Amino acid sequence: MMDNIYLTIYHDLVKQIEEGRLLPETKLPSENELAKIYGTSRETVRKALHLLSQNGYIHKIKGKGSFVLHVHKLDFPVSGLVSFKELARKMDKESKTHVLSLDLTDPEPYVARQLNTSTSEPIWKVVRVREIGGEKIILDKDHFLKHAIPPLTREICEDSIYEYLEPRLENKISFAKKVITVEEPSAEDRRYLDWRDFPMIVVVRNYVYLDDNTLFQYTESRHRPDKFRFVDFARRH
Repeated sequence: MMDNIYLTIYHDLVKQIEEGRLLPETKLPSENELAKIYGTSRETVRKALHLLSQNGYIHKIKGKGSFVLHVHKLDFPVSGLVSFKELARKMDKESKTHVLSLDLTDPEPYVARQLNTSTSEPIWKVVRVREIGGEKIILDKDHFLKHAIPPLTREICEDSIYEYLEPRLENKISFAKKVITVEEPSAEDRRYLDWRDFPMIVVVRNYVYLDDNTLFQYTESRHRPDKFRFVDFARRH
């Protein structure tokens, strides 16, 4: 019987969230209050809340309570190689890019290893924040080998680096290897993004190659976890 009750609570709250009666960032009643509302025990309520958290409907913050997440997330293509501007065109939301820094510099040892180059080989380093629907939700850190691309400006970085590069490159941008991890948020994430006390951030690392197999770009793209779902298309041969 307890299983039936906790599933009833779960489905009732899911319905309220998906229908918009419980808006994103709304704080749910406490476990004690929910137990009174549904006429059951805290243990049963806790089980329902755990399932809501597992399935991405709520975010539980220790000492603060449970908060409704954005369930209508933006689709981020895993297999595609698209620019933010191209992605933004497909969204029915206002988007904006903020350039935090643009530097021609020698790479740090970690970045040099990712680009298979030396720490004395100059690179362009671009740090940008992506704003969608009035919220800053992506932190992009791009690194390009200087000798592989034309010079960059802040205006180009605010618009689209790929739209600027592709007509000018001798070899076309061809493919990328992507590595997706879930990590603890950094001080930069908390500083530059509109953070919501999430305990993790989704990091997509891109290694981008030209059609002559030259690795020319390493990007670390850091996504607020409540705003995206990462999608792919797979075919069984």
